[in-house]
Amino acid sequence: MIEPLVEMDGIDKHFPGVHALNQCRFTLMPGEVHALVGENGAGKSTLMKVLTGVYQKDSGTLRYKGKEVLIPNTRTAQQLGISMIHQELNLMPHLTIAQNIFIGREPGKIFKIFLNDKKLNDQAQLLFNRIKLQLDPRTLVSELTVAQQQMVEIAKALSYQSQVLIMDEPTAALTDTEINDLFRIIRELKENGVGIVYISHRMEELKRITDRITVMRDGCYIDTIGTQEVTTDRIIAMMVGRELYQASKPSTSSANQGTVLEVRKLNRKGKIKDVSFSLRKGEILGFAGLMGAGRTEVARAIFGADPIDSGEIRVHGQKVRIKQPHHAVRHGIVEQKVKYLSGGNQQKVVISKWLLRDCEILIFDEPTRGIDVGAKTEIYKLLEKLAEQGKSIIMISSDLPEILRMSHRIMIMCEGRITGELSSEQATQESIMKYATMRSE
Repeated sequence: MIEPLVEMDGIDKHFPGVHALNQCRFTLMPGEVHALVGENGAGKSTLMKVLTGVYQKDSGTLRYKGKEVLIPNTRTAQQLGISMIHQELNLMPHLTIAQNIFIGREPGKIFKIFLNDKKLNDQAQLLFNRIKLQLDPRTLVSELTVAQQQMVEIAKALSYQSQVLIMDEPTAALTDTEINDLFRIIRELKENGVGIVYISHRMEELKRITDRITVMRDGCYIDTIGTQEVTTDRIIAMMVGRELYQASKPSTSSANQGTVLEVRKLNRKGKIKDVSFSLRKGEILGFAGLMGAGRTEVARAIFGADPIDSGEIRVHGQKVRIKQPHHAVRHGIVEQKVKYLSGGNQQKVVISKWLLRDCEILIFDEPTRGIDVGAKTEIYKLLEKLAEQGKSIIMISSDLPEILRMSHRIMIMCEGRITGELSSEQATQESIMKYATMRSE
């Protein structure tokens, strides 16, 4: 019988006034990708911080490779072979990839003073070869994309001979192509016997990459199930302790046909190309597309946050000049970039603040990014209520199920252009992706 890498049992942790972990348990096997899911505040990060030595448990047992261990700090965890890759990457941009990986433990210093860069680069290259990563160890970290920096963090963890790798929302800032690269590396690690704890709010990813799922709620362990044996709806119900409200797919006809906003041939050099669309009263108009397609740039142009080179904007048929955000507010438009916030309650507070202005047109940029499924449901209910009250909403989202669930119509962008328009009845993930990848010749 294969011995678990990690066994946590009866783990308790108190903070002043808060019972953060209550008799929690978690098991990780070699070569397993084990998802840890739950709403914000469920205790996922706290449990993993106990495992990595950031916090000390108040009670319970922690076994690593069959032996009970004490992990008083993160250095001890690393020495044991337990590493965590946080959402906030901790690399030094002015150093090379290799220097970042081995900082503080550089091999082969010359006269114990000068770095032996050749040896440093050679050792980094060996790590890259192990996970088939195409990067030059001599490259400065400042020249890397977020996805590449994440791969460097993985390589750095492996340089400690890590057998346990904890990934916290690893795909939050990645494109679909970059996510596929990350999943390829995860599979390579699995084949090498590395156990991976995968923390994510993205339900569709769990089916693709994980073997088992452990659900937490309110600091308590709920259950562990095989990924292929459980539905997404069942996982969500366990996370929130109730069945979630499900909206019926909106019909185009359910939105009033009166036009409140018209955008005509909007252009901004290198960003937006001849973008035209209309928004109706009581309509949720979804904007879909891959990262960098130009959706946020369109929103910023409408709101006056960025200048335009040409084109016009009409509100209730009247041409308006919007050069600053306060001009947009005067005409009854708002944009809320909730992607810079965290937690569903903060989203709702900020939305409520703008609603006090009684704006007719609301622009939401990634309204549910980084929040848990329970908070997402509350945001969905709020947007639907606003539409029912006659507010007109532009919703930019990279979450295709969200776009399909919430939108009366969907505009799809690629390379700064609108490449397609679909009604809610026509739209599928496949049809959206067809237009989202329709590059200009």
